[in-house]
Amino acid sequence: MSNEDKRADEIVEEIMKSIYDDLDNMEKEKKISEECVEEPEEYEEEPEGYVEEPEGYVEEPEEYEEEPEETEEKPETEAERAYRKHMFRKKLSIIFGSIFGVLIVIYVGIALYFGSHFMFYTKINGTDFSMKNVRQVEAYMEQQVADYVLTLKESDGDVEKIDGQDISLTYVPGEELKKYVEEQNNFLWITSLWDHPEIEASVGVKYDKTKLSEEIAALQCLKKENQTVSVNAHPEFKETQFEVVPEVVGTQIDTEKFNEQIKKALDGFQPELDLLKSGCYILPKFVSDSEEVIKAAENMNSYLGAEITYDFNPNTELVDSAVIAKWITVNDNMEVTFNEKVVKEYIEGLAEKYNTRGKPRKFTTANGNTVTVEGGVYGWKIDQKEEYKLLTANIEKGEKVKREPAYAHRAASHGAMDVGDTYAEVDLSNQKAYFIKDGQVVLSSDVVTGNPNRGNATPQGTYTLTYKTRNAVLRGDRKPEGTYSYETPVAYWMPFNGGIGFHDATWQSSFGGSRYKSHGSHGCINMPKQKAKEMYDLISDGTPVICHY
Repeated sequence: MSNEDKRADEIVEEIMKSIYDDLDNMEKEKKISEECVEEPEEYEEEPEGYVEEPEGYVEEPEEYEEEPEETEEKPETEAERAYRKHMFRKKLSIIFGSIFGVLIVIYVGIALYFGSHFMFYTKINGTDFSMKNVRQVEAYMEQQVADYVLTLKESDGDVEKIDGQDISLTYVPGEELKKYVEEQNNFLWITSLWDHPEIEASVGVKYDKTKLSEEIAALQCLKKENQTVSVNAHPEFKETQFEVVPEVVGTQIDTEKFNEQIKKALDGFQPELDLLKSGCYILPKFVSDSEEVIKAAENMNSYLGAEITYDFNPNTELVDSAVIAKWITVNDNMEVTFNEKVVKEYIEGLAEKYNTRGKPRKFTTANGNTVTVEGGVYGWKIDQKEEYKLLTANIEKGEKVKREPAYAHRAASHGAMDVGDTYAEVDLSNQKAYFIKDGQVVLSSDVVTGNPNRGNATPQGTYTLTYKTRNAVLRGDRKPEGTYSYETPVAYWMPFNGGIGFHDATWQSSFGGSRYKSHGSHGCINMPKQKAKEMYDLISDGTPVICHY
């Protein structure tokens, strides 16, 4: 035992002896005070008038019990009472003062002891070293290093070990333990009774890092086939609503964290490393009681309240909870999102089913014949990009609406004849133009269409009237010098396909028949002036125009 340790033990022994002496003195004083209480003397008074009886006469004595005289107690004066209280307080002060002084000496003695020892309940790297000095701790470490084994506890219950001998583990004395003793506030040693100090320390070991790397690489828990990825808690659709599915803790190792914890365990001479508790696994970001998960489920269930009915008169398409449940999901941050690909595929399906723009269509001519018309820009066309925005907004707000989809191009009807019952018709084969209003032919005219022999044949297809205007000048291609290949004034101009339209053609000597093959236009529909006027009065912007053979 060192002089320092001996001195501390002596101080504690002296303190305890002093306490016992004080207590013994207090007991003696108590006994003395009890003995000082005066007991009254027994007093027997001779009876008066005693007459001696003559000899030979024996009188039976009467039973007689003399009543003791009452002694009158002298009352305590105020001064006596005050003095007695003063002495009692003085005695208490002396007693408590003595006890306090003794306690102070004991407290200081223990504080001096912990100047070189670890305090009560002190653990170093999980091992209890209460009231041990540095030398004792180091002795323990040296003793344990030869048989040291680091046990790895894995989440699936498996156990793997790293033997200290396999990595050439040896103990190296250092200054760190001494530093921890010096840093503890020994005059606050009493706090250790409830604080229970825990120290994480590198206690002076060294090992072969290359061998350690080899041992780690051979561990089964690091094999790819033995690792499973953790799964976040997340909302999942169950029959009628979204419910929170609990997280799944996998066995995927965070290799950087794992290597760090292995080194920490070896440096701290820890006998065991719990991979789960030490954070070596890549854990789920969200668990079942995470606020983000609960809120996501609530939001997704609110989306299920939406109901969108698409109006394709007379047909309808319904987007309800059964459909919406397949579209909504959560991202890695537990934000509710739409499966964009699936939603867009749905809208594409609507477009495929109901779009007519650019598609061949069956058409009943003014003559009652049925023809197939291809080409043109007329017809229904859903604006898919805009409709995606509108549809997802409806769902996010939980709206119940009946509406048309967003259209890039519209038509008159969703029926087989999407041109409706009011339109213009150009029969390119028969060189005839018609205007049909409310299903009735109200205008019929011979025409001259584009000259096919010059490459100016009027294209077939379904179009819409762009606009109409009076007294226009039709111009051909612009020449380099600034003039045009032709400039033709007309009284009535009604374009429907770029530069192609209806107009009067006073330069034509006749209309109809085969004149278009020799005197045809650049693609326009040449009409007699009066018929052009009638067409102008009947047709309006957006009216369908069907050109067919």
